[in-house]
Amino acid sequence: MDLDADIALALRLADAAGAAIRPYFRVESGRARKADATPVTLADRAAEEAMRAILTAEAPRDTVIGEEFGASAGNSNRSWVLDPIDGTTAFLAGRPLFGTLISLVVEGWPVLGVIDQPVLGERWVGASGRPTMFNGARAQTRACRELSDASLATTGPHYFDDHDGAHFMGLAAKTDHKRMVMGGDCYNYAMLASGHIDVVCEANLKLHDWAALVPVVEGAGGTMCDWNGDPLHAGSDGHVLALGDPARLDDVVEALACHH
Repeated sequence: MDLDADIALALRLADAAGAAIRPYFRVESGRARKADATPVTLADRAAEEAMRAILTAEAPRDTVIGEEFGASAGNSNRSWVLDPIDGTTAFLAGRPLFGTLISLVVEGWPVLGVIDQPVLGERWVGASGRPTMFNGARAQTRACRELSDASLATTGPHYFDDHDGAHFMGLAAKTDHKRMVMGGDCYNYAMLASGHIDVVCEANLKLHDWAALVPVVEGAGGTMCDWNGDPLHAGSDGHVLALGDPARLDDVVEALACHH
C-alpha cells in the first residue's frame, strides 16, 4: 500500500469537493423549491459526484461508499468512504462548521482520514503511523489532567435516545459544564485534534460520519473508541468517543456507564 499516493489522491478529492460546495454556501434562491433541491442537497450531490468521478478514474478497483449515492462495489479490500457535507444543519444556517469527510478503510479499519472545511480553508489530514497535519503544520491534542476540567462536545442532545441521553448526561455531570459545546459535527473532532476540546461523545453515527475522524484524532495524540472503550471498525454500533488525552479513557467510560 502506497500511503503517500493515497494521501495525494485524498487531497485531490477534498479539492474537488470544496470547489463543488463553495458556490452553494450561504446561497438562498428565495423561490419555492422541492424538498430535494435545497442548497445543501445540491452541494452534497455535486461534491460526491466530483469525488466519485476522480475515484472511478484513479482507483477503479476500490469500493466507494458515499452518503448520497450509496456503495459501488470494487474488487480490492479497500473502501473510500465519503461524506461530502457532514454538518448539514450548520451549512444551511450559513455557519462554516461543516466539513467534507474522506476516509480510506482497509479491511474494515480506517487508515487515512481528511477533514476539510472548504469555506475557512482548513484541512486536517491523518494517516496510520503518521502525525496529523493541519494546513501543513503538526496538529496536537492537549493534556487533560482531570475529567472535571474537560470540555465536552456533542452535536446535540436530540441525537440521543432516552437511554443514551441518560448515559451522556452522566458523563456531562463529571465534566466542566461551563465549557460544554453543542453543535459542530465533524468540526468538534478537528478542534479536539488541534487541542481546543477534550472529549467528544456521540451516538447513532454511521461509518461515513466517523471513519475519517479516527486517523486525524489518533495521529494528533488522541484516541477514538466506542462507549465501552473498544476500537472503532466497520462493524461498530455508532456509539463514538473521542478523547484528546488517552489517559482519561477509563474516567470517561466509567462516567458513561453510570447515569442519574
